[in-house]
Amino acid sequence: MILRPATPEDAPALATLGRESFCAAFEHLYRPEDLAAFLEDAYAENAVAAEIADDWHIHRLADDGERLLGYVKLRTPSGYAGYSDAANPIALGQLYTQPDCTGQGIGAALMDWAMAEARERGHDAVQLSVWSENFGAQRFYQRYGFAKIADIDFWVGNHRDDEFLYELRL
Repeated sequence: MILRPATPEDAPALATLGRESFCAAFEHLYRPEDLAAFLEDAYAENAVAAEIADDWHIHRLADDGERLLGYVKLRTPSGYAGYSDAANPIALGQLYTQPDCTGQGIGAALMDWAMAEARERGHDAVQLSVWSENFGAQRFYQRYGFAKIADIDFWVGNHRDDEFLYELRL
């Protein structure tokens, strides 16, 4: 497995993996029109390409030389900064793997990279949101030392999810 930064050429594969991962986990929760609106906003190729090109998002990809296996996205400044007294938090926006690759250590490798990157960039906290009923993801983040600091909303189209805001102080 190779960990590498995203390039503009990765936008189509990132958009596809984002859509497929989100749908594999959550599609059953939403009305088709809410899901379609969310996917078009969050995972359109042009939106992903814009994030790769900007100075606020940092993508790290895991691939095997033939296909994209997973990715993590960091965002600075964190949109959750107001929920914490951390001076310089960074947000972990997405940590996704191919649905058929779950449990193979890809997420852990990406998370290890993200924690090291946050420290190297001088951030004092990493923040992320996780669905209130995604117990497996909550356990994964808790193993890294993340703890819940707030209840927040996450919108998929016109559907509101109860979400937990987690933070890890560095």
